[in-house]
Amino acid sequence: MTPNVKGALLMMGSMAAFTLNDVVVKLLAQNMPLFQIVFLRGLLTTAMLATVVVAFGKLSFRIPRGDRMKVMLRTVFEVLTVVTFLTALVNMAIANATAILAALPLAVTLGAAVLFGEDVGWRRWTAIGVGAFGVLLIVQPGTEGFNAYSLLALGAVALVAGRDLATRAFSDDVPLMSVAVLTAAAVCVFGGVMSLTIDWVPVTARDAGYLVLCAIFIIGGYVLSIFVMRTGNVAVTSPFRYTALIFALILGVIVFDELPNVLALIGAGIVVATGVFTLIRERQVARG
Repeated sequence: MTPNVKGALLMMGSMAAFTLNDVVVKLLAQNMPLFQIVFLRGLLTTAMLATVVVAFGKLSFRIPRGDRMKVMLRTVFEVLTVVTFLTALVNMAIANATAILAALPLAVTLGAAVLFGEDVGWRRWTAIGVGAFGVLLIVQPGTEGFNAYSLLALGAVALVAGRDLATRAFSDDVPLMSVAVLTAAAVCVFGGVMSLTIDWVPVTARDAGYLVLCAIFIIGGYVLSIFVMRTGNVAVTSPFRYTALIFALILGVIVFDELPNVLALIGAGIVVATGVFTLIRERQVARG
């Protein structure tokens, strides 16, 4: 398995984990305020992840001097992403916000080409662009709903790209699992501060179970998203972010009985085809 293939699989795993987390959060949000969810999930996530990392003897905050600013930037990017995207999401249509996020692979690939000099051929650029078109068919954004908050959603794209590129810039001596713990803790603190502005509700046994599931899924997403930016070529792995929408379509049918229309199915097919093409192209390049 080449690094690019491994990176693609890690990316798909990360997207699956984040999507499963989103589904459980959506179920929780039927009875619980969002920032209460973010805070309680953050507490569980930080505690569980730290316990696992300590058990394996991997918890170390001895970050090389040259990487400390990069780790700090990554953490700040993560928290600011939550702030900007949630604010945008509350004030605009979710389809429109999701459509703007479709620009993320292009942003990350462009950043990797500019900052790290990664080779991005016209075929890979084309695959990313076609994948973005497939995403638009899935989310089907209308012209209504795009407003000043669209700029915040676009800002979230830049912040996520910055987070991933900062991760890619880490040296091999950075304790990646410890970075995941720091990320979880930072988001938890943010959720705790924001939860002071809302009225809390009692946590039922059902809610507690959902919160544990959220913590498990978000840990998987955090860890895989860190490792994927250290594995393979960004231009190859970035298009596999689009698989989040495939997972969302499937889970939407299973959990929420949300049946996609014909355009959404066509878009999903395009996204899958883009990923398959990218993998085939990678193997051809690997063979020389």
